[in-house]
Amino acid sequence: MNLGMVCINHLMIYRCPNLDCHSTTKNKLISKDGFFFRRSDSRKIQRFVCKTCGGKFSRATFALEKYQKKRRINRRLFLDLATNNSMRSCARKYKVNYKTVQSRMNYFSRKAKKNQKKFLKNLEKSKVQAMQFDDLVTSEHTKMKPLSITIAVDKERRYILAAKVSSIPAFGLLADKSRKKYGYRPSDHERGLKVVFEKIKNVVAQDATIQSDEHQAYPKFVSRYFPEAEYKRYKGGRGCIAGQGELKKLRFDPLFTLNHTCAMFRASVNRLARRTWCTTKRIDMLQKHVDIFINYYNSIYLRDVVPI
Repeated sequence: MNLGMVCINHLMIYRCPNLDCHSTTKNKLISKDGFFFRRSDSRKIQRFVCKTCGGKFSRATFALEKYQKKRRINRRLFLDLATNNSMRSCARKYKVNYKTVQSRMNYFSRKAKKNQKKFLKNLEKSKVQAMQFDDLVTSEHTKMKPLSITIAVDKERRYILAAKVSSIPAFGLLADKSRKKYGYRPSDHERGLKVVFEKIKNVVAQDATIQSDEHQAYPKFVSRYFPEAEYKRYKGGRGCIAGQGELKKLRFDPLFTLNHTCAMFRASVNRLARRTWCTTKRIDMLQKHVDIFINYYNSIYLRDVVPI
């Protein structure tokens, strides 16, 4: 909850930004103090003054958009970043500096986390009865530094419940080369699983049906957080196209909703689309991009889609 304002019965109550002052518009110790014109989006913004401490503030003081200069691009930029556009191509498209797009990534990510928290809170009223989860493997700059994105989805309604990026050590033929070039790489996979299950433990029903592949780390988390759930594990299938493991070469895919969502991640998040082009260089920025896509997917993409 924002410390500066509270919404009760659709009536916005503003508090004095001075933490030592307890004045609000509700106790009538804050009064209106004119307007100012904001050039970035051509709006009149209400000003307030505190009768107790004399502090002045406005409706924009408590907004996440505070100090933004080019607000008109926000909506279109959000849609572009969530539909397979890179940050540099967006900067060229809207004729802004690359650092402006980067700052908007931080803003969109904070807003997405806030919206997702509210979304999961509302979902507690109609809990998930069938949940699927798995890991989407990508890389950080090079395939010798792999990453894992743990994703949990609602099987029936297709909602993305949570996603967490974790670093994992290289495996297979690249394991020795990775250790030789980059040294020991710790695995944060189980920590990422814990973060995901902590987020969804109040959203998924305790007697729900939970499905995943046969990864050896999964059962202990399911038994710890959902001991009464019906847990089904399926052997992973081969990808129907090289490099696209989410689209399985099976006549019937029991994890279709999850695999389809993972394929949507690869198609929509530019950092995941290709093996060697636009690969992410920072784990935290990949997590922010993932959060932005989740917000877009749950609130816009699925809004008028009939569940599978």
